[in-house]
Amino acid sequence: MTFPSDFVWGVASSSYQIEGAASQGGRTPSVWDTFCREPGRVHGGHTGDVACDHVNRMPADVGLIAGLGVNAYRLSISWPRVIPGGVGEVSQEGLGFYDRLVDALLGHRVAPWITLYHWDHPQAIQDRGGWLNRESADWFAEYVGRVVDRLSDRVANWITINEPQIFIGMGHITGTHAPGLELSRRESLLAAHHVMLAHGKAAQTIRERAKTPTNVGWAPVGAVVSPADGHESSVDAARELMFRVSPTEGNWAFNNSWFADAAVFGRYPEDGLRAFGSDAPEPRAGDMEQIAQPLDFYGANTYTGLRARQGADGPEAVEFPPGSPRTMFDWPVAPESLYWGPRFLAERYKLPVYIMENGLASMDWVGEDGQVRDMGRIDFLSRYLKQLGRAINDGVDVRGYFCWSILDNFEWAEGYRMRFGLVHVDYQTLLRTPKASYAWYRDVISGRGVSAEPCQGKM
Repeated sequence: MTFPSDFVWGVASSSYQIEGAASQGGRTPSVWDTFCREPGRVHGGHTGDVACDHVNRMPADVGLIAGLGVNAYRLSISWPRVIPGGVGEVSQEGLGFYDRLVDALLGHRVAPWITLYHWDHPQAIQDRGGWLNRESADWFAEYVGRVVDRLSDRVANWITINEPQIFIGMGHITGTHAPGLELSRRESLLAAHHVMLAHGKAAQTIRERAKTPTNVGWAPVGAVVSPADGHESSVDAARELMFRVSPTEGNWAFNNSWFADAAVFGRYPEDGLRAFGSDAPEPRAGDMEQIAQPLDFYGANTYTGLRARQGADGPEAVEFPPGSPRTMFDWPVAPESLYWGPRFLAERYKLPVYIMENGLASMDWVGEDGQVRDMGRIDFLSRYLKQLGRAINDGVDVRGYFCWSILDNFEWAEGYRMRFGLVHVDYQTLLRTPKASYAWYRDVISGRGVSAEPCQGKM
């Protein structure tokens, strides 16, 4: 399975999950620093205070990134590291870290793809209402402008916001992620509307202030639904379910179209408006136009998926058979999601697609011989990449793939219990050990594709 010669091969991470240096250089707490200190919130009481200590080990980590042969690295910037007060004065040391990181990447011919918001909301902003405060959209745009002013002479690729479905759904509805709120449906929909305003204002700010031509997108996550069989009716059922807004009494947020229709079409989907009724936000004049700034790409974070077929009463979900493979997160292994997800997204939104995150949660360890033989990850990535290649061969406009993640890291409420990295991190010594999957992915990139043969597990 050979990929196009101009295909973007990348690897990804996020600031709070790897940086550490929680109070270094004037950085102030994010909502995740606060959340981690609330008993019972995070597995084992783990925190991101040290994480992978990336701030202090950045040059060596960039060497590991470059050693893969990738031509892109997706990173995120910590808002409270750059603007400790959330608004106002910039920390020159904090912003200077990203300045050096960008230079280090470019020195290895790796293009930085910068995510401006990957969940580490400044606690100072949360104390002023967080995403429930409409002014948050303007404060976010102010922060984005400071970053763009400093880095856009060398950075062309920007992602506004990562996975609003998760930080709204789990952070503001179920309370299982920071900031740990359990809002009413009306309040959580209002917070989501302000997030979408922030996305639009950020995209506008990037284009107005960038010093070089820009490539602007975002990175949502939503359920990918694949047909359970080869019938055309099952394809139609999967498509319908993938873009349906299906609110429940609990978490309404995990869907594609409520967020993406607003970002691309400038309107909320009719089925969602009907279902939410008076709880739906009431946009002010100009809000939807502000949200729907032109996008250059659709970034899709895809790990798993659902299956569907046409039932007697319409589309219905189909369970995976008992004993089907699952990851440490108990997510079904669903390689077909990297075929149908990009296909359905490209059909609906008419944008180039980049896979911004894809990877495996497992539990790897360093063997007695010093090797990390994560053959399950190799098999997982091989299966998914073959399906992505199939989509490209069928004409879907997929332009890049970012493996999650370069390093084992802090996995939010799961703490350090799960490992996603191509590089093993010993959290006591912070020693990095490239895994077998690191060498495998390097070979995939150098050969521009995945062997059609089943993974043999060679190191």
